[in-house]
Amino acid sequence: MHESTAQALPSPSASVPVTREVVLEAAGITKSYRRGMWPRRRAVSVLKGADITLGHGEVVGLVGENGSGKSTLMQILVGALRADRGTVVSSGRIGYCPQEPVLYDRLTCDEHLELFGVAYGMDPAAVAGAADALYATLGFGDWRTTRAEELSGGTAAKLNLSLALLADPDILLLDEPYAGFDWDTYQRFWALTAERRVTGRSVLVISHFVTDEERFDRIVELRDGRTVLR
Repeated sequence: MHESTAQALPSPSASVPVTREVVLEAAGITKSYRRGMWPRRRAVSVLKGADITLGHGEVVGLVGENGSGKSTLMQILVGALRADRGTVVSSGRIGYCPQEPVLYDRLTCDEHLELFGVAYGMDPAAVAGAADALYATLGFGDWRTTRAEELSGGTAAKLNLSLALLADPDILLLDEPYAGFDWDTYQRFWALTAERRVTGRSVLVISHFVTDEERFDRIVELRDGRTVLR
C-alpha cells in the first residue's frame, strides 16, 4: 500500500463509488506554487481541496480546463509530487502514463520494454510475452527495433502507454493518453480499457475534454481547484 499524508481531511461523497472496493483515494489535496520575482513573488493555489476515488474495476474520467491542475493532481497521486495538505492511499501496483512520453532517444522500443521490465522486477520471459501482446494490441510491432528518436508522435504515445501497461498494473493512471492517437489506435485503446475493467483492473483517465462519456463509470471535473461529480 502506498500512502502519503500531510493532513487528513474528509472526502466528499460525490466522488466516492458506493458499490466497489476502493483501490485509490485522495482526500483534501491542496497544492500551491510560488510565482514571480521578489518582491512581487506570491503563492498561487492550484489545488484547493481536491478529492478523487477509484473503485475496483472502475473507469473514471477526470476533466478540466488547461491549467486547472489535472496533471498536478496526477503527479501527486503517483507520488512524483508532494501535496501541501491531504492524503493519498492506494492498494495494488500502479502504472503511470505521463502526458509527455519519457523516452530515451537511442533506445529501441524493445530496449525500452526490457529496461522497464527490469525496473518492475519481471523475468525476461514475462517481459517478452507482455511486449508481444502490447505490440499486437496497440498495433506497432513493425517499430519494435526502431529507436525512440525515429518514432512518430503517435507511435511514441503507444510506447509510452505500453511502458505503463507492461507489468499489468492493478491501477492505471493516464494523463491525456490518446492525444496523439489516430482513430484506429483510439478504438484499440478503449477496447483494451474495457478488457481491463472486466478483469477488475481500475483506470483513471485525465483529459481536458471527454467525447465518449458512456465509456466511463464516472466523470469528475476539476473546477477552481476542487473536484465535483459531473
